[in-house]
Amino acid sequence: MSKPNTSLSSVVALFAPPTATELRGCWELGRLSNGMGCWVCWFPLAFSLAMAYHAHPDMSCITLASRLALYIGLCSGVKSVIMTIDDILDHDIDARVERTKNRALPRGAISRPRAWLWFASQCAVGIWLAYTILNPLTMFISMWSWPIFVVYPTCKRWMDFAPVPLAFMFNIGALMGWTDVRPENVPWRMLAIVYAATGLWTLTFETVYQHQDKIDDVKIGARSMALFMGYHTRAFCSTTAMLFIGLLSYAAFLNGHGPVFFVAALAALVRLLVPLARLDVDQPRQCLDFFLLTPNVGCILLAGFVGDAMVQRWQAGIAL
Repeated sequence: MSKPNTSLSSVVALFAPPTATELRGCWELGRLSNGMGCWVCWFPLAFSLAMAYHAHPDMSCITLASRLALYIGLCSGVKSVIMTIDDILDHDIDARVERTKNRALPRGAISRPRAWLWFASQCAVGIWLAYTILNPLTMFISMWSWPIFVVYPTCKRWMDFAPVPLAFMFNIGALMGWTDVRPENVPWRMLAIVYAATGLWTLTFETVYQHQDKIDDVKIGARSMALFMGYHTRAFCSTTAMLFIGLLSYAAFLNGHGPVFFVAALAALVRLLVPLARLDVDQPRQCLDFFLLTPNVGCILLAGFVGDAMVQRWQAGIAL
């Protein structure tokens, strides 16, 4: 009779109300105090929405602003899900890396079964929200990235190029923004270029970011783009940064954007290349500082997209 009682006790313990320590652990698993993961998902989507706003004079700035605001919340949820599953699947690696050894799972703030329950709860709420808010086409596009949520955390165990699947996952919004507001008229070729461009942006900041952990990665046998590129990182990331801005500018040209955007694109390129030229990949603080520039670069480009659309509307006498 002891085995059924033990099993019942395990189930009761799994679904017991969370303690204060576990709640803090869930907060940390989802990085709910850190907005960086939200912004790297949100900016590609915001670019896509802004391009749709430019291409469709009947779309008001109120619609644009409301959808941009709505997606901040959705992208925060997506980021939380990604970070949670990443910590669950990487708990053993995190425990052996200096930068991550005090995360919730390695330090025992929450058990793995309870972390899985937190992940499942997030997924259930997220799927319900996506089904409620997104139109069928946008929902379908987003679903293509969901399997990568689980695959990505395993990549450092068996491949050097983990930023590549991360790019596919983080930048799916480049295809979603336009379809959210104009699903009946989608320029797939142009959006594919935006998707590729923002993917190169991810390769740029993520490769530099990985240099923070390269000493521990060597010790534990983890693989990374940072280790693969080594001291060629600056040249590689400068190239991906230029390709990012180049492809995004080409997509903007196809969409009819004008000088305001291209000035912003040039400013964003300078914002990327100047710190890259000075970067010492053996200094973790410099690598983190470069990564933290990401929202700044995104804001410059988004301001260029929206500002250009507004200037052209004003010149044509079209309501904002």
